[in-house]
Amino acid sequence: MSDCKALRNGLFGLLLAAGFGLAGCDEGSTALPQPGEPAKQDVAREATQPAVPTATPEKPRLESLAELGDQPLARRKLDIQSWQTAEGAKVLFVEARELPMFDLRLTFSAGSSQDGDVPGLALLTNAMLNEGVEGKDVGAIARGFEGLGADFGNGSYRDMAVVSLRSLSAPDKREPALALFNQVIGQPSFPENSLQRIKNQLLAGFEFQKQNPGKLASLELFEQLYGDHPYAHPSEGTPESVPAISVEQLRDFHARAYAAGNAVIALVGDLSREEAEALAAGVSAALPEGPALPTTPTPEAPVAGKHHIDFPSNQSHLMLAQLGIPRGHPDYAALYLGNQILGGGGFGTRLMEEVREKRGLTYGIYSGFSPMRAEGPFMISMQTRAELTDGALDLVQQLVRDYLAEGPTEAELERSKREIAGSFPLSTASNADIVGQLGSIGFYDLPLTYLEDFMGEVQTLTVEQVKTAMNKHLQQDAFVIVTAGPSVEQQPLPPPTDKPAEQPSGVPEH
Repeated sequence: MSDCKALRNGLFGLLLAAGFGLAGCDEGSTALPQPGEPAKQDVAREATQPAVPTATPEKPRLESLAELGDQPLARRKLDIQSWQTAEGAKVLFVEARELPMFDLRLTFSAGSSQDGDVPGLALLTNAMLNEGVEGKDVGAIARGFEGLGADFGNGSYRDMAVVSLRSLSAPDKREPALALFNQVIGQPSFPENSLQRIKNQLLAGFEFQKQNPGKLASLELFEQLYGDHPYAHPSEGTPESVPAISVEQLRDFHARAYAAGNAVIALVGDLSREEAEALAAGVSAALPEGPALPTTPTPEAPVAGKHHIDFPSNQSHLMLAQLGIPRGHPDYAALYLGNQILGGGGFGTRLMEEVREKRGLTYGIYSGFSPMRAEGPFMISMQTRAELTDGALDLVQQLVRDYLAEGPTEAELERSKREIAGSFPLSTASNADIVGQLGSIGFYDLPLTYLEDFMGEVQTLTVEQVKTAMNKHLQQDAFVIVTAGPSVEQQPLPPPTDKPAEQPSGVPEH
């Protein structure tokens, strides 16, 4: 997805990954809403008391950023409450009275890993939820939410499918918004004309993909990395599978995958515990009855090797990957911290410093672990001039070898720890952020204290612990490599310098 690079640069992009998992780097997603909607900063209610002068002296205004020191921003403490509905849905709730509204997110084990032999089935089912219910078409549903000041969202990815609602919490707005929401998620009519329209959009997207070497490389990479595993095929399906998907198949998938026992209900906002329980009970009862679907199987190790896609362009796309870890693995904090130093933290990382800053080979190079229910990928991606493809690839692999052999320095480790601590408050800056965290914590069966536990563990890690974890889960010569670009005569790389002779293009292709 286009969000992949942005997510790699943020602390909890990888923690969530669409929410934890491969939401952020899921090459099979479409333009449908993302699992982690854009953060909308909460604004506190104005104080009700009038301003009263006091004898307390004013604090001096900030004159320099240096005055902030190394102290991280204050963290928003979360009192996460959890229970289960009568139908078997897991609920996570945080009361937040700052704004007169609430955010509701349902996360189902209904991503493309549940497609079976019908690629695209999960995405089409999710996309069709708000296309029609009894007595209302897609336009009437949209007007219904808009007239109440409510916002509906949905998205489907490899591990999960997501449906969300944001609404004012006053009963005269909350209750009709929930009634419409429950009808949409529990009783979609799957109109045939809407199905054909969305199929046409997907088929047009498949044609566009043929002109996007980055997308072609990504599709090939997942196929080579996962083989016959459910993660191998794209979430949006294929040109061969999508046209044959029927309304009956959508209804059957909805009855199984959108069952209450297969759902996590995350709720944040201006609600009491009693109101939250009633709301969750109503949502759960509106869903089909049924148990959780089987979990994703463990993938087999892929065969390392290089695969090339010939494409007429000026630049080449380079993607390297190997299997990483599943969500909840005890080594994740060490791997996250280690990767921030290698290539996940933007400028200042080893990959960015050596590949862009010293040689001017690329606009950006990024690496990251994307834990999922099963082993998600560790990936490195970049673009470079076509005639430097082989040299750039050799350089990246050598940098990984060196990093695994040496590990991070103490200075690198401490700098990354400070950066992570400084960005941590952004993970709970708004109710939208929090509800995404809750949905992922519930979906991946993480402890309710996961966020605080993760931060505490990161700050206590040593150089040796990070080096050990990176070597445990990465092998220097085990990469599946895919390149996409023209086949041209290769040139030697320019030598490293403080001022590269030729700066990279300001805007990478695609």
